[in-house]
Amino acid sequence: MKIITNFSPNFSKKKREKNEIKFVIIHYTGMQSEIESIKRLKNPKFKVSCHYIINRKGIIVQMVKEKNIAWHAGKSKWQAFKNLNNQSIGIELVNKGHQFGYQNFSVKQIKSLITLCKNLKKKYSIKKENFLGHSDIAPLRKIDPGEKFPWKKLSTNNLGRWYRFNKKIIIKNKKKIRNIFFRNLQKLGYRYFKIHKSSIYDKKVIRSFQQHFLPNNVTGIVDQKTYEISHFLTHKF
Repeated sequence: MKIITNFSPNFSKKKREKNEIKFVIIHYTGMQSEIESIKRLKNPKFKVSCHYIINRKGIIVQMVKEKNIAWHAGKSKWQAFKNLNNQSIGIELVNKGHQFGYQNFSVKQIKSLITLCKNLKKKYSIKKENFLGHSDIAPLRKIDPGEKFPWKKLSTNNLGRWYRFNKKIIIKNKKKIRNIFFRNLQKLGYRYFKIHKSSIYDKKVIRSFQQHFLPNNVTGIVDQKTYEISHFLTHKF
């Protein structure tokens, strides 16, 4: 695996131990070009960075050393963790994103990502379910890497969760479906909602889940299939 370096000054002074790294968070750059993305990730004014950026040709560039805390996750929650910069490695994929013309991720890009993630998984003993998207840990603020990101393909390489249908689960009471769905999400690690109380933010959390696990049906509504996927995810693991 060939990696070139182009280091950013944007990272915390405090170094971390190897066993503190528990997650890999995947992002897209969401800017009009690779050059602009790297400029931003190196500019002290913006206070953002990542450990790695992978371009459309599959070239991997390291921007922050793994022992250092890069500023990629921001305000975030997953399971009992908050502000996941401290516990994670951040990987940016060059993609214009939803604002500038969201693209399919290139074959070479995903191939390099899988190779890098396998390496990180082994090096830090990262659990396969701890490969997440930015929108998973910050659903109220972020939508990357988005519905075009191939989570199912990653899961075939033991990177990230996936599900398998085995029978239809029928619950007719819509309120009950909603509450059980959010209970399932809580088990998975999602936060920013209350199980028994609806909120204006619920739709963003649902959309985040659908972008990850049901990318052809990102509605923000807990329909039968969305509910069933949450069931099979929580009952499989």
